[in-house]
Amino acid sequence: MESPLLRLPDAVPAVGPDAGVVAHYGDPLGEQRALTQAAGLVDRSHRGVIRITGQDRLSWLNSLSTQRLEQLPAGSVVQTLILSPNGHVEHHITLTDDGSAVWAHVEPGTAAGLIEFLESMRFMLRVEPADVSDEYAVLTLMGPDAPDAPQTGVAAVLPGGLGTDLITQRDHIAVLAAQLREGGVRPAGMWAYEALRIAAHQPRLGLDTDHRTIPHEAGWIETAVHLDKGCYRGQETVARVHNLGHPPRRLVFLHLDGSSDQLPRHDDPVELDGSRVGFVGSAARHYELGPIALAMVKRNVPTDSPLLAGGVDAAQEIIVAPDAGANVKIALRRAGAGMLRRPG
Repeated sequence: MESPLLRLPDAVPAVGPDAGVVAHYGDPLGEQRALTQAAGLVDRSHRGVIRITGQDRLSWLNSLSTQRLEQLPAGSVVQTLILSPNGHVEHHITLTDDGSAVWAHVEPGTAAGLIEFLESMRFMLRVEPADVSDEYAVLTLMGPDAPDAPQTGVAAVLPGGLGTDLITQRDHIAVLAAQLREGGVRPAGMWAYEALRIAAHQPRLGLDTDHRTIPHEAGWIETAVHLDKGCYRGQETVARVHNLGHPPRRLVFLHLDGSSDQLPRHDDPVELDGSRVGFVGSAARHYELGPIALAMVKRNVPTDSPLLAGGVDAAQEIIVAPDAGANVKIALRRAGAGMLRRPG
């Protein structure tokens, strides 16, 4: 559904996977600065929202997904994955439990498929999953000067990640945004948000992954997988890679040549010495780093080799190390973190 924030002055609509929300308000670099140095509100109302009620909701989700959820404290926020039987990532979910229901948001266009899977796994358990995307939407507050989450019209608050996600009633989006703007919060679009997400080394399902992606390749072992919990679909692949081998590919961060006036497109080839070794996920222009991208490349690509990403010269920065898995405890490099190292 089209966001009411598209009616704000200077709003430019996004296209592609972010269609339906605002790309920018005329100054995407200034919007990035607001999100990192002051206070901003990002329109992410195109994301899918699901709600799960019933006494068995947490233990049921625990049995289906990669994260340990059965004792999740009310108000805690976690990420979890739904895997295929072969361990490929099908859904990436950010969720919280408010004591009576689980609230979660997922990539645009994926809520219906997730609900279909969850319904097929209900059996006789006391759970009621529902796609409530028509009624609720996601807005994200960011920045050091961002105010506390408003109470009126907000069904759930999910702090963490790049900011604080607000699940709000869809018919309250315009009112909530106006209240925050009056308090000095600057509207920001998806161009600004995506640049900061890429710079933070956070992959996005369907953009930086494909149908073959396993959790180790994208670095989700660190954030969305509990390695000591009970059985779930696809666990055999996770355990095998973690204990015995290495993932075939790895997520990398790319510093792109700033002399090019074009950014690589999604799924453009990543090449080494004329041979394709991976694909570009998402790319953006960062207000400090310049043009940047995430890419999925073969594990054995030398970490210091210069690459071509969609024909643009690119230098690698490690996110997932080549020796990830096989009981190697990897401290993934995130924004603001030190150099990736292997404890010895």
